[in-house]
Amino acid sequence: MASSISSLHLHHLIFFSKHYPSTSSSAAFTFLRPSRTFPHISCSSSSSSSPSPPAEFNITFAPSKPKPKSQFDFIDGGTGRQLFIPWITRGEDGNLQLQTQPPARLLHELANANTGKPKKKEKPKKPVNVGATASAAAPPPPTRSKAARRFYNENFRDSAQRLSKVLAAAGVASRRSSEELIFAGKVTVNGSVCNTPQTRVDPAKDMIYVNGNRLPKKLPPKVYIALNKPKGYICSSGEKESKSVMELFDDYLSGWGKLNPGLPKPRLFTVGRLDVATSGLIIVTNDGDFAQALTHPSFKLTKEYIATVEGTVGNRHLMAITKGTVVDGVHCTPDSVELLPRQPDMPRARLRIVVHEGRNHEVRELVKNAGLQIYALKRVRIGGYRLPVDLGIGKHIELKLGDLKAMGWKG
Repeated sequence: MASSISSLHLHHLIFFSKHYPSTSSSAAFTFLRPSRTFPHISCSSSSSSSPSPPAEFNITFAPSKPKPKSQFDFIDGGTGRQLFIPWITRGEDGNLQLQTQPPARLLHELANANTGKPKKKEKPKKPVNVGATASAAAPPPPTRSKAARRFYNENFRDSAQRLSKVLAAAGVASRRSSEELIFAGKVTVNGSVCNTPQTRVDPAKDMIYVNGNRLPKKLPPKVYIALNKPKGYICSSGEKESKSVMELFDDYLSGWGKLNPGLPKPRLFTVGRLDVATSGLIIVTNDGDFAQALTHPSFKLTKEYIATVEGTVGNRHLMAITKGTVVDGVHCTPDSVELLPRQPDMPRARLRIVVHEGRNHEVRELVKNAGLQIYALKRVRIGGYRLPVDLGIGKHIELKLGDLKAMGWKG
């Protein structure tokens, strides 16, 4: 046998010896290989006819290329073998089954999963009004206890108001008369004459003088009073020849200092008006916003009247009142008209009429247009507040928060 063997011949000899182990040959080969790879192989050859020493060959194979690992291949670090991970899924027949591969749905969800950081939701920005004042842009007061709210209002809340409104709330005059005093130059703020009623002032911080008299730092509290107005009284206080409903509060104002020490007397006025011949419920207050809200036509506050009429009332009279009439150039119709049953102590017929327009002499014009004559007219309800039965004529009672809410006031 030749003393040199090529690598190609050696490959054939290995193949031959593996597949034909029983074949006799004069050449004997010995292969040394590891259990998994072939890093090093040694072989030798000998011949019985040749006394020469056997030839030895060292053959080295290149390492195999590593296989790409799957993200679901779990290799045991000790043995290097792949671990078996069971997947329990539910088949199409509805039964549970065991498989070695992850479910296709899981692979699809992982492939389409969003691994980025979640974006924070941005709050929509509120539009900023360029013409808004600093007080309007201030945050609303916190919802805290009564003591905390009082501390906030006294130290942080902007208490500035229009000058004409401050003068009216302090009892100097009505808002219209206060504006006339300001235009006349009789009002000074911090030593300077102020001719603008819209100037914002704070009585607790600003020095306000009217005709040389210092305006008190504290304004009087808001007052809400229900009065059972008698006949013969007017609701304004400008006419001295007629009796005013304000005269009915002389005792109330004279004892104000004892009940409210250190606070100025409020300037009271009526919310709306009742003519001199009409009696019944009327609200008296010093809160201009409250009065404006209740008397504004958009508020649509209902008012109930009891009209005592002369003569006999028939269906044609009720139909005529229901159709309405023209008052101050506007066609007004009542909300409801009802003929009340007769009472032994009241020989005259009575009508319950509910209106919401609130125009001057509206109820009287409705009854007059129907051909009837009013003997007496009394207002018994404003909104959801009804005149107390036990409240005598000319008497008054302070209203509570529930009474104001019954009228629809949300301030």
